[in-house]
Amino acid sequence: MIKLAISGCQGRMGQRITALSLQDKIFKISALLEDKNRPHVVSSSMNLPICFEDEALEGSQVLIEFTTPEATLLHLKACQKYGVNMVIGTTGLTQAQVALIKKASSKIGIVFSSNMSIGVNLVFGLVAQAARITGKGYAIHLSETHHVHKKDAPSGTARTMAEIAETFSKHKVKGIASIREGEVIGDHTITFDSEVDLISIHHHAKTRDIFAQGALVAAKFIAKKKKGLFNMQDVLGLNG
Repeated sequence: MIKLAISGCQGRMGQRITALSLQDKIFKISALLEDKNRPHVVSSSMNLPICFEDEALEGSQVLIEFTTPEATLLHLKACQKYGVNMVIGTTGLTQAQVALIKKASSKIGIVFSSNMSIGVNLVFGLVAQAARITGKGYAIHLSETHHVHKKDAPSGTARTMAEIAETFSKHKVKGIASIREGEVIGDHTITFDSEVDLISIHHHAKTRDIFAQGALVAAKFIAKKKKGLFNMQDVLGLNG
């Protein structure tokens, strides 16, 4: 059994991760964390108490973190203190903040990914293959659409797709178009455009459960590690 803590438990992702983990006998929820300054904060969720202090992490094995960069860094310190591994799906982190996550992985195990979806990580592999084969002969464009509540733009997933495309094609992505409308969970499209054809790779998220399910798969993976930095490609065995 894995003692699981969930941060941002009242958020959209936090609620789905909590609900799905309660259905999986491998997990026992050891702590639900929330910001006490969050509007309309409550004292319990799904008949479990909500905690507002990082001390509640003591005794947990894994923390799943889908919050803000600031909250993530605070919990990163607490997890190092209490020896709790992490699954980090927070986006919008600066290079300096990412460097702190990498440094912390020398003490605890961390799965850090811009997108926990199994499908999106398969798409990452397709993007790498397409970029490698098309090379500099194709112009690369990216577009992504998310709900109006999403704060970072471009999305972390789009940034990752661009990095992969640039690494394997050896030239720059022409641009990333970011759209924020309605309650769109997540659409990502990358195109490779030449004078003779256009290749398009698209992913559409139907429900947030794809991210929550992936995060729980990552939690099972990282619970067995003593330390180190991993991504979802590692979790899914897609790195070779």
